[in-house]
Amino acid sequence: MNYLVTIDSFKGCLTSSEVEKAAEEGIRRADLKARIECIPVSDGGEGMLDAYLSALGGRKLKVRVFDSMMRRTDAEYGICGKTAIIEVAQVIGLSAISREVRNPLVATSYGVGQILSHAIDKGCNTFIIGLGGSATSDCGLGMLKALVDHFAPGKCFDDIHLKHLRFILACDVDNPLYGDQGAAAVFGPQKGATKKMITLLDRRARTFATMSAQHCGYDDSGRPGAGAAGGLGYAFMQYLGAERRNGIDLLLHILDFDHILRHTDMVITGEGKADSQTLMGKLPVGILHHAQTQHIPVVLISGQVKNTEELLRAGFDHVICINPTDSSLVEAMKPEVAKHRISDALFQFCSSK
Repeated sequence: MNYLVTIDSFKGCLTSSEVEKAAEEGIRRADLKARIECIPVSDGGEGMLDAYLSALGGRKLKVRVFDSMMRRTDAEYGICGKTAIIEVAQVIGLSAISREVRNPLVATSYGVGQILSHAIDKGCNTFIIGLGGSATSDCGLGMLKALVDHFAPGKCFDDIHLKHLRFILACDVDNPLYGDQGAAAVFGPQKGATKKMITLLDRRARTFATMSAQHCGYDDSGRPGAGAAGGLGYAFMQYLGAERRNGIDLLLHILDFDHILRHTDMVITGEGKADSQTLMGKLPVGILHHAQTQHIPVVLISGQVKNTEELLRAGFDHVICINPTDSSLVEAMKPEVAKHRISDALFQFCSSK
């Protein structure tokens, strides 16, 4: 059997590469003669930098920047030729902020502007930005401020000439900037926002969008993805002319994924939690759609599974939950436990074939 293992990270637990290594170990135990290819993947969130560098080549650079709480931190980004690959979660990631200090009213995207400035100074003219896993809800104001501070201190954003640069947003979020489906209402709670904070954040976003539309003569606040990363997607679109691409579709295009599939008998994909939301443009369903065109069976593995019948109807041939029903979340989130259960799940599945 020729297996293609391409699994998203189990957020807060294992990276894409770590999940795939555990899956490979389980398949290998069941079939010593199996040919297994592992491809790290990401839809634009955590692990995006490594996934894109694996596909494109290039090198990592480390930069001293501010995190979302304006604390000094080291962040990495990638360069391949004149293309910069920036994973927002590396700079202003929510996972780097302990729950007791999370505050979306003060969290800032300033560090993203710093890392952009560094890449521009290095001669990059194309930027692939992974929007996901951010701790911010500042509509990208912090990023814009950092760009002004670097390129035109004491002046305004209009004095910065960045229109010749190309910005591509890797993002699986369709939300607008504000409103019931906006950045604050949908993503604010996971970033520590109370109901009162959400109301204030949404009002801030509306005000910023209104002022920006009056200034620019157009309004990108309603575009799909404007609400990504706490409105950072909006700032990129409104002020930097960014284009949004579905994160997994962009990566699969770069990989020439359809060509890779020609030599595959079975695809193993997955994510930390699989449910009906998986079918709304998330990574596993992007993999599924490509495999279906070549009639290749796809197995979905996950740490938590809901809506199994809906997932099977969508085309997944098998849906496997790696954790027993009586497992606690704390136990399941332990990296070594997760690795062991992934390996065992794939061993049992492949042994039964």
